[in-house]
Amino acid sequence: METQTRHARWKTLLAFAIIYFVWGSTFLAIRIGVHQVPPLLFAAMRFLIAGLVLYGWMIVRGERSPSGRQWASVSLLAALIFVFDYGLLFWAEQRVPSGIAAVMMALIPVFMALSEIIFLRTQRLTVRLALALLIGIAGVAVLMSRSLNLGGAPIDRLGAVALIIASMNWSIASALTRKLPLPTSKVMSSGAQMLAGGVFLTLAAAALGEFRDFHPSTVSRAAWMSLLYLIVAGSIIGFTAYVWLIHHQSPTKVGTYAYVNPVVAVLVGYFLGGEALGLRTILGTLFVLISVVLITLTPAKKPAAALLVQDATEVAGS
Repeated sequence: METQTRHARWKTLLAFAIIYFVWGSTFLAIRIGVHQVPPLLFAAMRFLIAGLVLYGWMIVRGERSPSGRQWASVSLLAALIFVFDYGLLFWAEQRVPSGIAAVMMALIPVFMALSEIIFLRTQRLTVRLALALLIGIAGVAVLMSRSLNLGGAPIDRLGAVALIIASMNWSIASALTRKLPLPTSKVMSSGAQMLAGGVFLTLAAAALGEFRDFHPSTVSRAAWMSLLYLIVAGSIIGFTAYVWLIHHQSPTKVGTYAYVNPVVAVLVGYFLGGEALGLRTILGTLFVLISVVLITLTPAKKPAAALLVQDATEVAGS
C-alpha cells in the first residue's frame, strides 16, 4: 500500500510539473518558430498534426466520431479558439516577448469573470471581484504605458491588442463550451477541435498568402525542434497529464497552472530567450497574477478555477 501511495504521489508531481513547466515553456517555443515560419502556418502545423494524432488515437480505441451536430459545435469552438485565439497569439509573438505574451494570456480568467457576471450570471460583481478586475487592468496598463518611468520599452500596442482579443475569444469559447453539444470524451472533443482548428488555420494562412512566404529549406533546426516540442510535449503529453490530473485532483488545484505558467514563461524567456526582465515586466506580471489568484479563488455557483480548467483547458494548453 505504501509503495502504491508513493507511486501515485510521483505520478501526481510529474503531471503537475508537466502542466506547469511544459505549458509555461511553450510560449518561448512559439516565439522561436514564428520568427522563421509564418505565424498562422506554424500554428496550423502544430494543431493539425496534434489533432490528427489525438483524433486517430481515439478512433483506433473504438471511440465514436462526433455526430454532425457535434461537428458543428466543434467547428465553431475551433474557429474561436484556434484562429482567433491561438492564431492571434502566434501572430503577436512576432512583436511581443514570449514571457509578456504569457502574462497577457493570463488575463483569460479576468474575461471569464466578466462573462460570468454579464452573460452567465454565475457571479456577482462584489468588491473583491471589482478589485481583482481593476488590478488586472492596472497590470496591463503598466506593461503598455509609455508615460510611466519604469524602465524598459512598453510592449507593442498592436501585439498587446491582439493578445487581449485572443483572451476574450478564449473566454467566449469557454462559455459556449458549457452550452454546445460536444462529444462526451474530452480527448475526442479536444482532438476534433484541434483537427478542425488546424484545417481552419491552414485555410487562413493560405488566404493571407503565408504559403508564398514559406520556404522550408530556410527554416532552422531550432524552429523545427520548437514545432516538434509544441506538438509532442505541449499538446499531446501536456494534455494527457491534464486529463489524468483532472480525474485525480480537485479542479482548484489543477487550476493553479493559470498563475504558474506566466511566471515560468517569463523566467524561461529571460534565461533561455534573452528577454528583458525589468521593473515594468515584474510589476505588470505581479498585478496580473494577483488579479488571477483573486478571481480564481472567488467562490461562485461553480468556482471560476473549475470553469477555467474543465472548459478552457480541454484543447491542450498553450
